[in-house]
Amino acid sequence: MRLIPLLCLLSVAGCVSTVESGQTSRPAPAQAVQKAPSVPTRSKIQQFQTVVNTVEPVAERECRARTSGQNCDFRIVVDDREGQPSNAYQTVDKSGRPILAFTLALIADVRNRDELAFVMGHEAAHHIQGHIPRQQQNAATGAILLGGLAVLTGANSAVIDQAVDIGAGVGARSYSKNFELEADALGTLITKRAGYDPVKGAEFFTQIPDPGDRFLGTHPPNAQRIETVRRVNAGL
Repeated sequence: MRLIPLLCLLSVAGCVSTVESGQTSRPAPAQAVQKAPSVPTRSKIQQFQTVVNTVEPVAERECRARTSGQNCDFRIVVDDREGQPSNAYQTVDKSGRPILAFTLALIADVRNRDELAFVMGHEAAHHIQGHIPRQQQNAATGAILLGGLAVLTGANSAVIDQAVDIGAGVGARSYSKNFELEADALGTLITKRAGYDPVKGAEFFTQIPDPGDRFLGTHPPNAQRIETVRRVNAGL
């Protein structure tokens, strides 16, 4: 495992982010000024390196214990592209190696090691639980079902193509809230076994916008996520 700048990535999974993905944009009030992404200090960078060194081996151990034939060689990278918002996400490279990516703004914004460890454990959990292939399968199923219905109604090719796209989007989002809660639960275990406090770590959710409980939203309400962490932690 090496800390390196973000390279070419594929198939982004769910994330812990201070910006809501999939939300329809609204015009900002005229007087609103968008806050520039934070820049990490030297101490925040050192904190990130420390957490990587302690969480990464635990995540790999849990991955090997819970999966069979899955690539558990996590590669942790820094997304150092200019202007990126506070965000962390899991993806895989072309060879199938799991990538955990963290923007500079997120490294700067976490308030302590517990929060960073929890975010890292959460993103590792997405890979361990196979959320990328499961999301892709859900998208394919949705595309087939809605596209098939359009064919049966005698729709033209343009309408069929649109139905396939809509079906794929609905399918991909249909279980995303459950995926996030699953990752929160396993991330709690990884965080605790790495020597950090997952309940304190989950306080990171108090810093980010609450998505509420929107229909087909990608993330569950923050309160539900915090309660999941507390419940799982109590049983460890």
